[in-house]
Parts: sequence; structure tokens; C-alpha cells
Amino acid sequence: MSQSNPVSQKTHTLILVTGPSGAGRSTAINALEDLGYEAIDNLPLSLLPRLLDGPPHGRPLALGLDVRNRDFSVTALIELIDRLGSDPEVEADVLYLDCAADVLIKRFSETRRRHPLAPAESPVEGVEREIDLLAPIRVRASVLIDTSELTPHDLRAEMARWFDTSRTENLAVSVQSFSYKRGTPRGIDMILDCRFLRNPYWEPALRAGDGRDAAVAAHVAADPRFEAFFEQVAGLAEFLLPAYVAEGKAHLSIGFGCTGGQHRSVVVAERLAERLAEAGWQVSKRHRELERRGADAAARKTG
Repeated sequence: MSQSNPVSQKTHTLILVTGPSGAGRSTAINALEDLGYEAIDNLPLSLLPRLLDGPPHGRPLALGLDVRNRDFSVTALIELIDRLGSDPEVEADVLYLDCAADVLIKRFSETRRRHPLAPAESPVEGVEREIDLLAPIRVRASVLIDTSELTPHDLRAEMARWFDTSRTENLAVSVQSFSYKRGTPRGIDMILDCRFLRNPYWEPALRAGDGRDAAVAAHVAADPRFEAFFEQVAGLAEFLLPAYVAEGKAHLSIGFGCTGGQHRSVVVAERLAERLAEAGWQVSKRHRELERRGADAAARKTG
């Protein structure tokens, strides 16, 4: 999130929540309301200046904006974002809920909803049009959350990590593992490559396991380069975290990647999360590929 000027007190604090239809905007708005924000969905853009001209609000605002807004246009929204960014009385963040096109198409197909940009066509046309339409907004986002692999519960937890006003004095640390074959996750502040470490994949007895298993972790840790690598990474994190707190940063994401996202990156992520938690930091863990594998297994059972 953007930070308030320590000298001049902001009069209004708000989050503009946008993104393609089906990406989870309603869930995000509801989560912000539960976190103490005054939430207004589908407010016409022309009314926002009048809302901010009034007296200071007792709590921050969360405004939902998308193509269904009565006077929505990309040009008008860009002008609004730029105007808010230059207003010394306003602290504004743009939250963009991103999602892969194939996931959006699947969501619309499962719910049998009509896409607002293609009411008489298939969801495919509407999803593609909307992604193209919102591309200029996406690049102006101060916070981007990819909901492609998030359940509503996961999204609510992510919203709390980013926007819980009761945690402003703390720094929420997210430690994640991922596979380079599936691309780097969005929104990661620091990425470290673990592909030089000994790979359990080549051990038949370890291949089916993951980095949370003791045998897999021991195999990776037995690499002569592991301890030196881990201590330098942990030392860097421990050095930077207090500096980020002093800067006013609310959330820091650290990602570890390997070839499959199953063994080496998981081992390092687990160990760093444990080390930081023992030091008193607020830490959450996420293993992208293991979550995906678990979701696929659950789908096969119910299919």
C-alpha cells in the first residue's frame, strides 16, 4: 500500500477495487467491509469527487469499480487515479484483482452467468474484451492480487494481509514456493532461485514426496551449499525486515523457485518461515504447486 506523508495528515483514505468480472471483486469488497472499511460498490465515477469533497470519513473507503458501473470508461478511471494520486489530502490505492482468462471462462461457464461485455455471446468473447479493455488500469495498480488459484477463503486472507488496518504497526511476511515452469508469481518482492541445490526428484524413494517431508528436507539440506545459502538468505531477510517496518511497509513477499516447485523451494520456504516466526515475525506460507496438486486430487475424487 502507499504510505501517508508523515508531515501532512491525509483527509481521506480509500481503495479503488477493480479487475475483470469474475475475478473476485465482490469477495474482496465484502472482506474490506469486514475489516472496517466503508464499502460502496458500483459507485458512478462522476459521484466520487463529491464524496471526497465532504468532511473526513471516520474510516477508510473501499470503492468497487468495473465495467458495470453506469458511467464507466477506462479514460475516466485513469484520469481519476491520476487526480487522486496528485491530491495531498487523499491516500489512495488501486487494487487490481487479476485472473487468468481460462479460469474466468471456467467460472462463467460453471455459474452460467452472462458476461457483461458479451450478454448475447459466449463468455470467451466477453472475457477477452474485458482483459484488453482493462490493461491500462492494470499497469496503474498499486496492489495486484492474482486470484486464479485462490478460493474465496484464500482471497479474504490475502485481503487481510494487505489491508487490515488493525495491523498497521506490524509487517506481514509471506513466504512462498513455486515452479519456474509455471512462471513466477505476481506480487513477489524478493525472488530467490533454488535450482542449484541437490534435487530429490532424481531419488526414486523421494520423488513422490515434497519439501515438507523430513526425508526430502534432509536430502536437500545435505547439499554442501545449502547451509551457506540459507544463512545468507535468512540474514538478508532479518536485516531488511526492520528496515521495511521503519519505512511503513505493511506486507513483504519472499518467493523461492525451483524446477517443479515441489521439493527444493518448499524446503527453503518452510525453513525460512520457521526461522522468521521463531524471531517473532508475523509469517504466512504458501506452496503454489502443492496447493494446485491438492486441488487437482480433490477434483478427481469428486469428478
